[in-house]
Amino acid sequence: MNWDWSTLGDFMPVFWDGVLVTLQALVLGSLIAFALGLVWALAQRSKLKVVCWPVTAVTEFIRNTPLLVQLFFIFYVMPEWGITMSALTTGVIGLGLHYSTYTAEVYRAGIEGVPTGQWEAATALSLPRSRTWTAVILPQALRRVVPALGNYVIAMLKDSPMLMTIGVLEMLGQARQYGSQTFHMNEPIVAVGIAFILIAYPASLLLRSLERRLAR
Repeated sequence: MNWDWSTLGDFMPVFWDGVLVTLQALVLGSLIAFALGLVWALAQRSKLKVVCWPVTAVTEFIRNTPLLVQLFFIFYVMPEWGITMSALTTGVIGLGLHYSTYTAEVYRAGIEGVPTGQWEAATALSLPRSRTWTAVILPQALRRVVPALGNYVIAMLKDSPMLMTIGVLEMLGQARQYGSQTFHMNEPIVAVGIAFILIAYPASLLLRSLERRLAR
C-alpha cells in the first residue's frame, strides 16, 4: 500500500480522542496503583495473620495472572454477579489493580531499606506508631522508590493498548477502527507508534533526572 498523507489528516481528529482516553486511563490507573500498592505493602507487614496472609495471597494471584485475563474477568464475568462498569472504568480499575501488586513490592523494598536506626530512634522518642510511619519511615521510603514507581507508569502506558480488547478506543483502538473503515492501516499505526515514543521517551528522561536528583 502507498503512503497517503491525506489519510493522516483525516485520522487526526479521532487520534486526539484516543490520546485523551489513553492519558485518562494512565493517570487514573497510576493513582489507583500507587495508593492501593501502599495499602497492600502496609497490610503485608501487619502482625495479624488474618490480614497479612489473605493480602499476600490476593496480590500474588493478581501479579501472576495476565492483565488481559483480569480485564476480561472484570468486564465480562463480574456483570453476571450484578457488578457492571463502563469499558473505560473497567480498564482504569484493571490497570490500577494489576500494577498495584507491583508497586506494593516497590514500597516494601523502600520500607525495608530504611535503616534500622530510624525505627530505634522513633521508639526512643516514644513516637506513636502512626507518627513513626507518617513522619519518619514513609518519607524516607517514598523518596527511595519514586524512580521505580515512574518506571511502572511507563510500563502501564505500553500496556494501555490492551484496553482495546474490551472496547476502549484509546490510541491503538482508534487506529484499528479507522483502518478497518478506510482500509488504510499503515498511516494510523505509524502515527500511534510515534505518539507512544513521544510520550514515553521524555517521561523516561524525566525519571532519570529525578533519580539523579534524589540520589544527591
